[in-house]
Amino acid sequence: MIYVVVILLLFLVIYGPQLWIRMVLERHNRRDEENFPGTGGELARHLLDRYDLHEVKVEITDNGDHYSPAQRAVCLTRDKFEGKTLTAITVAAHECAHAYQHAAGEPLFLLRTRLAGISTIAQRVGSFLLFAAPFSALITRAPSAAMLNVTGAFLIMGFAIVMHLLTLPVELDASFKKALPLLSSGYLSERQMPAARSILRAAAWTYVAASLATLFNFWRWLNVLKR
Repeated sequence: MIYVVVILLLFLVIYGPQLWIRMVLERHNRRDEENFPGTGGELARHLLDRYDLHEVKVEITDNGDHYSPAQRAVCLTRDKFEGKTLTAITVAAHECAHAYQHAAGEPLFLLRTRLAGISTIAQRVGSFLLFAAPFSALITRAPSAAMLNVTGAFLIMGFAIVMHLLTLPVELDASFKKALPLLSSGYLSERQMPAARSILRAAAWTYVAASLATLFNFWRWLNVLKR
């Protein structure tokens, strides 16, 4: 019984934030708002042009809403790009805030961008080590395979956890120091602001939820390797 309770608590801690984020975004993405003259994509283009970021593109993506520093593009999923919902407008403003961070050369944003490149390399090396571990064990008949497993798992998941946690201040800045004041300057009505705060909070805490899930997977890996 205690084991079941512990599992349920772990599930709530690890996956509860993800469920909450999804619920918040979907709740405000169901109907168009009458006071929105344009879609999320059109608002993104307007905001970028307003701050002379004409070179930054606005694109439809299948890989989740994000700003790509390498491509200099605000990427929105089709429902946000074409929608006139509160979620579409608020998420578009949040992603444009990352473009502002990039253009201003903000240190935390630049650090996150550099670490993202390192994290990608680390995950590739880690994947190779995990793949090579069984072959190493067969060839050498030594415990070095376990060390390869541990190192590979750390490189893949450890870097991901660090990345997610370092990303949080960047996300909070984009949500509450840039997007929220911008939206409250006339783009949203006073009635819509509480919901926009919830959406921006969900957008920022997406990375906390991801880091918790990665941490849980890392813990499971360590338990497997101990056996």
